[in-house]
Amino acid sequence: MFFLTRDDFAFLGSNLSRPECVLATKSGDIFASHAAGNGGIAHIDSKGRTNFIMATKGDIPADFIPNGFSLMPDGSFLIANVGNDGGVYTLNRDGTLIPFLLEIDGIKLPACNFVNRDEKGRIWISVSTWARNRDESFKKGIADGTIILVDKIGANVVAQGIGFTNENKVDPSGKWLFVHETMGRSICRFLINDNGKLGNKEIYAEYGAGVFPDGFEFDSEGGIWCTSVVSNRIIRIAKDGEQVTVFDEGDEETTAKAEAAFQSDTYTREHLKAGDESLLGNCASIGFGGLNLRTCFIGSLASDRIATFRSPVAGVEPPHWNF
Repeated sequence: MFFLTRDDFAFLGSNLSRPECVLATKSGDIFASHAAGNGGIAHIDSKGRTNFIMATKGDIPADFIPNGFSLMPDGSFLIANVGNDGGVYTLNRDGTLIPFLLEIDGIKLPACNFVNRDEKGRIWISVSTWARNRDESFKKGIADGTIILVDKIGANVVAQGIGFTNENKVDPSGKWLFVHETMGRSICRFLINDNGKLGNKEIYAEYGAGVFPDGFEFDSEGGIWCTSVVSNRIIRIAKDGEQVTVFDEGDEETTAKAEAAFQSDTYTREHLKAGDESLLGNCASIGFGGLNLRTCFIGSLASDRIATFRSPVAGVEPPHWNF
């Protein structure tokens, strides 16, 4: 059994803005989404120095807010825009922003939550909801989230009926696409068929009161590490399904109010933002890196730095590890 205290955390970076998603590479580089100015990516190098790769030219939407992103083999970043203009963009290291996918089946994409490049080079995009006012889908009875796959065939919707789609990742076996349902309160999975199409949704694990799942990552023992916004919890799901809350930094009153609002379908963005004052800054994502892949990096909605801790279990090498 493993538990964290506040003293177990160290911090990296400075002057970050909404570092919601964090990636680490074998070389020691850390990258995080950055929402200041026109938007871009924060880069923390192996010596701890912070610099910014900002969108400075190209087709920059009026409200480009980087959320989940992937590091690509050529060093560019594929970024989900959670701003109202939506879509997915490529950000090159020279600051050029290029549209990657702005519509599907002739319909303009709304705010996009996450974009994931897997080992085979396929791109999986999470659309939390098709409602232009995303707050309308902060309800347990609504499941209009989708997954879009972009592969050699093109862009196609491959999964629907998800309760506010958040992070998606292909598991280490390559057979399953795992997806967090923030308002569905679960981590579900879909069998990936040879043609890229997905099987039916299977609920892998359900979460209890006070958990609003956002990001997750796999470890080398078959476990899954998860983050919960609002309650600022870090949870590990063991291979046998046992869930352990490794860290709980949530304010009890804040979490209780959010849970009551969720149950009565009155949950709003104000309940979400109430978790911003935590040590973890409303933790949103988790990723492994560092020595022996045993350092965990925590992304957040409100912090200006990246929280880290050492894990007793190593992570698996992510697709971008050697880039």
